[in-house]
Amino acid sequence: MVLGKVKSLTISFDCLNDSNVPVYSSGDTVSGRVSLEVTGEIRVKSLKIHARGHAKVRWTESRNAGSNTAYTQNYTEEVEYFNHKDILIGHERDDDNSEEGLHTIHSGRHEYAFSFELPQTPLATSFEGRHGSVRYWVKAELHRPWFLPVKLKKEFTVFEHIDINTPSLLSPQAGTKEKTLCCWFCTSGPISLSAKIERKGYTPGESIQIFAEIENCSSRMVVPKATIYQTQAFYAKGKMKEVKQLVANLRGESLSSGKTETWNGKQLKIPPVSPSILDCSIIRVEYSLMVYVDIPGAMDLFLNLPLVIGTIPLHPFGSRTSSVSSQCSMNMNWLGLTLPERPEAPPSYAEVVTEEQRQSSLAPLGACDDFERALPGPLFAYIQEFRFLPPPLYSEIDPNPDQPTDDRPSCPSR
Repeated sequence: MVLGKVKSLTISFDCLNDSNVPVYSSGDTVSGRVSLEVTGEIRVKSLKIHARGHAKVRWTESRNAGSNTAYTQNYTEEVEYFNHKDILIGHERDDDNSEEGLHTIHSGRHEYAFSFELPQTPLATSFEGRHGSVRYWVKAELHRPWFLPVKLKKEFTVFEHIDINTPSLLSPQAGTKEKTLCCWFCTSGPISLSAKIERKGYTPGESIQIFAEIENCSSRMVVPKATIYQTQAFYAKGKMKEVKQLVANLRGESLSSGKTETWNGKQLKIPPVSPSILDCSIIRVEYSLMVYVDIPGAMDLFLNLPLVIGTIPLHPFGSRTSSVSSQCSMNMNWLGLTLPERPEAPPSYAEVVTEEQRQSSLAPLGACDDFERALPGPLFAYIQEFRFLPPPLYSEIDPNPDQPTDDRPSCPSR
């Protein structure tokens, strides 16, 4: 008898979005299939899957213990979010080579479905950093007697959604600073900087509108600039390791002595970056906008405005919908919301007020005697007569375009 061979072992996910990228959030069900293709006939002990999600931090530091000795200190920490195991074929024990309880798989392609739920508790967003990572994966293992196991691991992405439509992330961020340059016993005038942005929360692909005013009363030439920084912080054994990376930047015009520059919504676009990670105990990813004045030969004058990079974009009407969060994908193609092309006409008068209501309203109202005595007679009669008259017919086209109603001059446009 000729033994068969394993031609391929693959893992595929049932994606929840149109981009066919496996992206999930806490509480979602992760489902998919393990595909096994064999040539000939094989006997199998078990086919298992192992799904796991964890954050892990690791870095090393060199220490000097004396003049001629040195050692390396390792810093590691790990947080596990879930650990799921399941058996698709066979039994749990596969450490022996007995022929009992084996399953025969015939030549061809075979698929085995799997499914498990992510925890309802918040999960950290998938991330790859300098000294740590947040990873989620599914591993398949095929065990056969007298053969080494065939293993395959495939990662999937988890987003812990951050909705920027919350009051704390919609609040403006602003600051003001001033710096006076000194050179020996001479003191020049101050350099002042004030900056403001419309909100704290943004999503990748958006542009931050920067409102700033820079006044140079010093004797030097200065340059206003703005940058977005990502700060990665890793925590292990009571120590912290920090990495700061430049994400985007812009440069203003050089300012000579006595000049002022104003930014009226100068735009700085956010590139496709990882969302902020704020709830993981060993990894934090934060962002900030630094508006600063580059001063040659002196410390720069700068303002730090905190940012939060979210996953659910700003809703144009200020409300939140669950459908937006389901459209999040790895390449950050956020869902765009647009206004309707044509407004809806109001209801007709007959749908609101019946003829009986109109006729009854013209009768004297006893409950309004005091009100009638308090008003001049002609004014009250005018109110009663037009109380239930229909409004003008609704039309999207102006019936009298550009026709002045009197001889008075029109108001100039502002």
